[in-house]
Order: sequence, then structure tokens, then C-alpha cells
Amino acid sequence: MNIIITITVTALVVLYAGLFKAKKALLPLTLIGLLTSLAFVVTSWNTNQTYYGMMQMDNFALAFAGITILGTLFIFLLTQNYFAEHSENIAEYFTLILFSLAGIVIMVSYKNMSMLFIGVEIMSVALYILAGIRKNNFASNEASLKYFLMGAFSTGFLLFGITLIYGATGSFDLGVINQYLVTNYKSISPLFYPGVILLMVGLCFKIGAAPFHFWTPDVYEGAPTLITAFMSTVVKTAGFAAFLRLFADTFAPLHDFWLPPLMVIVCLTLFIGNVTALFQKNFKRMLAYSSISHAGYLLFSLIALTANSANNVLVYAAAYTFASIIAFGVLILVKQKTGNDNFESFNGLGKRNPFAAFVLTVAMLSLAGIPLTAGFMGKYLMFLNVMHDYQFYLVAFAILNALVGFYYYFKVIVAMYFKDGAEVELETPVQYKVVLVLSLIITVFLGVYPSVILNLI
Repeated sequence: MNIIITITVTALVVLYAGLFKAKKALLPLTLIGLLTSLAFVVTSWNTNQTYYGMMQMDNFALAFAGITILGTLFIFLLTQNYFAEHSENIAEYFTLILFSLAGIVIMVSYKNMSMLFIGVEIMSVALYILAGIRKNNFASNEASLKYFLMGAFSTGFLLFGITLIYGATGSFDLGVINQYLVTNYKSISPLFYPGVILLMVGLCFKIGAAPFHFWTPDVYEGAPTLITAFMSTVVKTAGFAAFLRLFADTFAPLHDFWLPPLMVIVCLTLFIGNVTALFQKNFKRMLAYSSISHAGYLLFSLIALTANSANNVLVYAAAYTFASIIAFGVLILVKQKTGNDNFESFNGLGKRNPFAAFVLTVAMLSLAGIPLTAGFMGKYLMFLNVMHDYQFYLVAFAILNALVGFYYYFKVIVAMYFKDGAEVELETPVQYKVVLVLSLIITVFLGVYPSVILNLI
């Protein structure tokens, strides 16, 4: 609970600092608040505290909260002069991101389905505003409208599913619902089954899994790049943590029921995400479709439920988060100089800025799943998870899709090192260097020593 209180108080302090025109204090105050939250994550480890039967801060919640907070901290370090280009009231950006993060922490620690809904809405409402915060930009307005409409639509599925589950069990508590399934396995209420499917659909909307992904590319492209980075990494990690807590734990006794529709969703997500990414000429839009494909790989953890499912998701989420932060960080630098985010903007980057080109290369290799990177270990663990259940055909299908991913990730590397671009100097600010280097270290370190976080939960 201290984590949520700290993030919320930090958001209010930053908001009032903005009202008093203390712009230089915004980033330091935010970083202090996030570091304090991380300290609470560390000191709360192994305590497994439950708050009023509504939230549970166990190691699962703390591990995912730690990744989301650290990812948000890195994204804030990339804000140097970024938000000032769009608005004079940059405190609004900081505050909304922090409020969204508070909702995210609730999402990864809920013990009651009403708290799942509250966490999703706190996170989403802030993101609706952030996506369209550039009022004079048509693409930003379109992104906000699409995100709001699709988000409201998915919330309807989520609420209807929660209602049916409550009608069947008489409770919102995850423990009570799980116990109901265990004790009434042969006489489960007919209301329960459509409730599970509706919850699956609602959460698939939130994580951008196919065929509920249509909002993702347009919203990612239209939103400010830093907001897209936040949505693509921190928000997606929270969505999977919420998905995993509900289906891997609470609904586990009904695994045979919800597995077939989930496998259809996984196959569609992998195929649509990877194949569509092939035809993109815009780097940011390619990352959007790439995020859809990664949603498919993450869902592997639910296909074969094992004792390591949560740890495998943690490794994959960390790998994807920090590689994507590198990609979006370099994209911001390139776009500020060239004015667009097409693949051609990266031509000759290896000569103009060898450091930025190198870290982006490692990020692309990690997202593609090349050995000695965290992305490879993430995919390996997911495939191993499914192979454990002897579903070789699904692993083969996923590997074929991963090979397709090599093509569009390597397009960036080819552009940076083998194509000539405009002779424009591209400098890397100190804050960016800190984020890129730390993300690079995490990406390589987890690729070599995944055991550091593999047994945390």
C-alpha cells in the first residue's frame, strides 16, 4: 500500500509544483518519488501483506510493480526537453503518467475483481488524456478518440464478465471464486462460463492481442512517442500480470475450458502481429505491430500452466520492456533531427552516432530473440513452457513467426549500417545515455544470467 500512496502523493506534489511554475523541480521530485516506491518494493519483499481483502502485496505483485516502476523511471529520464516541445504545462504529463502508474500497481496486486476494474480504469483514463494531449495535432486527437472508444468497449466486456462471475459465485474475491471452482467443479453455474470468456476478451483488448488489436497501431502512432513507449512497455506488462493472476491462479481449475479459445487468440496474435509488421515503412508503427506479436508470446505462459509460468512472464516482460525503451529512446533522438520516424530516418546512423546505433542494434536483436540477449531467454522460456505440455505444433508455429520477425527487426540494422543518410550530427544527451546504457546492461545481463530474476516469485 505504501507503494501506491507514494506514487499518488508524488503525482499531487508534481501537479502543485507545476501550478507554482517550478518546472525545474518536476523531474527531481518525480524521480525521488519513484525511487522511494522502489525502496518500498524491496523492503516489502517476502511480507505477503493483504489489505482489507482487496489487494495482496505478495512477491508476484512486488516483482511486477518493481519492473513497471523502474520502466516508468527510465521513461521519465527520457523527458529532457521532450514535453516542453508540445506544451508549457508539462506538469500535466508527469502527473497523468504517475496516476496511470498508480492504477498499474493496483492491477498487479488486486485480490478482488472490483479492484481489477478500478486499477484498469485509473490507468486507462489517464492514458486516454495522454494519447490526445497534443490538442492541435489531428493524429493525436484521432489516437485519443480511438483509444477511448475501444477502451470503453473493452471495459463493457470486462464489467459484464465480472457481473456474471459474481452472479455465479456471490463474490468478487479471487480466493472465494477459486474455492468455488474447486468444490463445485461438476456443478458450476452456467453463468460462470460466459463470464470467463468475457473477461478474457476484455483483457485481450487491454494487452492488444488479436483480433482485439485494431486500436493499437493507430493509437501508438498518433500518441506522443514517450507516451507510446509507456503504453507499449509498462502498461502491457501490467496487463499481462493482471491476466496471469486471474487465469493462472483463480481460473486454473477451468483450464481445459478456456484453453481452446486462448490458443486461437495466440495463433492469430502471432500471425497478424508479425506478418503485418513486415509491410510497415514507419518504425513506430512497426513497433506497434511488434508489440502485438509479443503479446502472443507472453500468452504462452497461460497455455501450459506450470509452477514457473509467472517467473517466465517476468523474464519476458523485463526483456521486452527494456529493449523497447531503447528503441523508443533512439527513435525520439532520430525524429527530433529528421522530423519523421520512417525507416529511412535511420539511414547512416552507424556513422552519425555509433553509440545510438549500437544500443538500438542490441535492442532489435533482443526483440528478435537472438542468443545472449534477454529477448532470447524470454522466448526460450515461453517455448519451453509449452513444450513441457508436448504442444510441439504450437512451438513450431511460433518459431516460424519469430523468423518472420527477424526480417523487420533487421531492416533497422541494415538501414543504420549499410545505407547512406543525410550528414546530420545526432547528439545523445546525458540523461538519454544513462537510460540507454542501463537498459543495454539489463538486456545483456538477463540474456546471460536470467536466473537472477527467474526464481523471484
